[in-house]
Amino acid sequence: MEPVLSRFGEQVAGARAAGRKLVIRGGGTRLFYGEPLPEDDSFEWLDLSAYRGVVAYEPSELVLTARAGTPLAEIEALLDREGQMLAFEPPRFGAGDTLGGCIATGLAGPRRLAAGPVSDYVLGTRLMRGDGEVMHFGGEVMKNVAGYDLSRLLVGSLGVLGPVLEVSLKVMPKPRSEVTLVLALDEAEALRRCVQWRSQPIPVSATAWLPDGSGGQLSVRLSGNASAVREGVEKLGGGVLDAATACAFWLGLRDQTHDFFNQRPLWRVTLPPGAPSLGIGRELHEWQGCLRWLTGMHAPDALRAKVRKLGGWASRYRHDGTSDASPVFHPPAPAVIRVQQRLKQQLDPDGVFSPHRLYPDF
Repeated sequence: MEPVLSRFGEQVAGARAAGRKLVIRGGGTRLFYGEPLPEDDSFEWLDLSAYRGVVAYEPSELVLTARAGTPLAEIEALLDREGQMLAFEPPRFGAGDTLGGCIATGLAGPRRLAAGPVSDYVLGTRLMRGDGEVMHFGGEVMKNVAGYDLSRLLVGSLGVLGPVLEVSLKVMPKPRSEVTLVLALDEAEALRRCVQWRSQPIPVSATAWLPDGSGGQLSVRLSGNASAVREGVEKLGGGVLDAATACAFWLGLRDQTHDFFNQRPLWRVTLPPGAPSLGIGRELHEWQGCLRWLTGMHAPDALRAKVRKLGGWASRYRHDGTSDASPVFHPPAPAVIRVQQRLKQQLDPDGVFSPHRLYPDF
């Protein structure tokens, strides 16, 4: 075992023996996400930031393997030189953002609409169990699906199943052409248009609707080969943003530096295609209306009941400094909890890693 992994194993063993808990940390930029950390000294940090570096990268195979502490900026710079990208456009919350944090939170950016979730790109992982043993799930090529399901379950787990040490990812070529259109539409019409476009061969890679004084504005990014993008522009109409303005706009959404994300509290609501307006506060729509960012004070149980009826989930993404008894994440179905509890028992039976980060009682 590598010396640094041996040190991690020794820290895990020491924590088990002392009955201490370990919270996993890389760059520390995503600690706001999930249930709040204890304010006392009841836990220790398992810091993976030094376990960094790209282990393997085969541009022709569209596969990259890197350690958890590798900065996202380093990975994306390497991919950019080869004309490739992380297709799910993970948000970046600072220079300290790491690959491990990206996988642990499972957050995707505007291109998730066309590219799919983070889990679709995870080919394999290395994980440290609660006894310090390092396990390898999945593979490093796209055709190897052995253990793939468990690798995918680690995405968004916030470290409760153990520290993800290394990840193999499928990467994608950058689109040859991109154009952003802007259409003046109210919320209902924007949602209607988005549903209509889903059934048409239009290369929509991102959408964002924001309210304004006259009703609202829908921004639509088209990505692909030049002819497909050109045909999409003709079908959708609207005004064309210049490249620099469009780039700044989508970066603001991706990295959540847009002014909308400064509001507290901020709810993250995911809904099925075609879901109507929530009608209960100021919203920013992404993913053709399947992702709604919602501001304002809302009773958690009432909001979640409303969202549940529409087939969706509501999570408290950013706090307002107050506390109540409601969980941060939308409570999952009992069957899902049972599966997660069985995995936790198998991988971390002593409950060493990141307790209560995902759910208050987990």
